[in-house]
Amino acid sequence: MATTLASVETREVVRCDYCSLVQYRTSNSLCRKCHKPLDIEEPVPQVPQLVAAQPVAASAEAGLQVAGQVREIRRARHLSQRQLASRMQVPRTYISKIENGKAIPTLGSLERLASALEVDVCQLVRDSRSRRDEEVAAILADPFLAEIAAILPHLDSLHRTLVYGSVRDMAMGRRRTA
Repeated sequence: MATTLASVETREVVRCDYCSLVQYRTSNSLCRKCHKPLDIEEPVPQVPQLVAAQPVAASAEAGLQVAGQVREIRRARHLSQRQLASRMQVPRTYISKIENGKAIPTLGSLERLASALEVDVCQLVRDSRSRRDEEVAAILADPFLAEIAAILPHLDSLHRTLVYGSVRDMAMGRRRTA
């Protein structure tokens, strides 16, 4: 059992589709073991920036995010810390330290933890990109906003400004006269 108590940067954890190695995303997005691409190239739809980008979380905040996710999932599964520790074959105090943000699990421990909780590793390690994707999906769940988002890429900057101004004025309760 290896734990890291020092600060760690928040990085995206991914699983290689070819060799199943769980690893941090590399700068070139190639697997460290089999050197194949970590992402299957899919066309990414152009979604307008609806949410202000948040700064990269500090390492302490990242540890607390993992801690919160572990605690939340463990409780949802009606498991005690002792039962989870038994599934992982680690001391109960290790689970407690993870949940309290006093220990940040290694990638291997994260994988065992995910297996013990019967979830994907990505559910334990939520980075700013996955939170942003969830926020955008929640916003685009509104049919009106989804329709507007689909139209925006086809407008030039002048028309976008006009649409934005009109919506802002309507939201503020003012009417624009033509």
